[in-house]
Amino acid sequence: MVAQAQMPAKQRQYAGGSRSSLKIFSGTANPELSREVTDYLETNLGQVRISPFSDGEIYVQIQESVRGIDCFVIQPTCTPVNENLMELLILIDALKRASAGRITVVMPYFGYGRQDRKAAGREAITAKLVADLLTTSGAQRVVGLDLHAPQIMGFFNILVDHLYASPVLLEYIRANLMHNDVVVVSPDVGGVARARAFAKKLNDAPIAIIDKRRTKHNEAEVLNIVGEVKGKTAIMVDDMIDTAGTIVKGAELLQKEGAKAIYACATHPVLSGPAMDRINNSPIEKLVVTNSIPHDPKRISKKIVQVSVAKLLGEAITRIHDDSSVSELFE
Repeated sequence: MVAQAQMPAKQRQYAGGSRSSLKIFSGTANPELSREVTDYLETNLGQVRISPFSDGEIYVQIQESVRGIDCFVIQPTCTPVNENLMELLILIDALKRASAGRITVVMPYFGYGRQDRKAAGREAITAKLVADLLTTSGAQRVVGLDLHAPQIMGFFNILVDHLYASPVLLEYIRANLMHNDVVVVSPDVGGVARARAFAKKLNDAPIAIIDKRRTKHNEAEVLNIVGEVKGKTAIMVDDMIDTAGTIVKGAELLQKEGAKAIYACATHPVLSGPAMDRINNSPIEKLVVTNSIPHDPKRISKKIVQVSVAKLLGEAITRIHDDSSVSELFE
């Protein structure tokens, strides 16, 4: 189930141009989210044909005029990552060759974002590679949501707007999970700034940090907790949950240290491999995520609640089209 979060009422006035000068196109990665965005903006998705050839190549044709139009393409590069990324690049190229006025890519999830530096010799920096591919294909602006590392913005030579799902997640937490004895928990040292920002907006709640060491990809060894969690309601905060190994081990440690209730929230529910089983068998009572990545409601864990970022993305699109402030969304 996707819960609709209430964003501030939008003034549907297009100072930078008329509604007819704005078109929104969707790839096949998350069409339901794209439809929610267009419903919020009271418009329709642009007409595009996307189909595979028999050998797996992707065919894209824009089926309406976009000459001089401000075009937005919504496409998370979630699993299957390579197919969705290639489809996005071809969509951008098709818009460019159709003389679109401006092409803005809205990426609710930025695939390959975790490889943002060389942690060992002879590794690729795929986050930079994807940035270069998007720019080369014809994107003139990118809208990202909770990028895994903020420095990814610097990998682009075009404009990047970095959105945060925290207002949507916090709204659900305040309405459903808030208690007087809350402690916000970062699952690792790298997420302390994120946890601190959450805690500040939850009545300056205290924070705790899980000291974690990663032994190899998708595996982490949890060591200990820095901070007081005994007798408190713990809310773990992360940007994404992949195999759920880190978040579940953290929850088990919180339970061992005496936390009376354990919740978790994250923007991106990658949820690959054993994630569902781990979450179902964990002490986590509820996991709150967004719909940046789609999941079949019939297969998703009953502990998971998805809240929608459609209104957040719709607001950002409106402000970019109007040449007004995007940062004011978070002030």
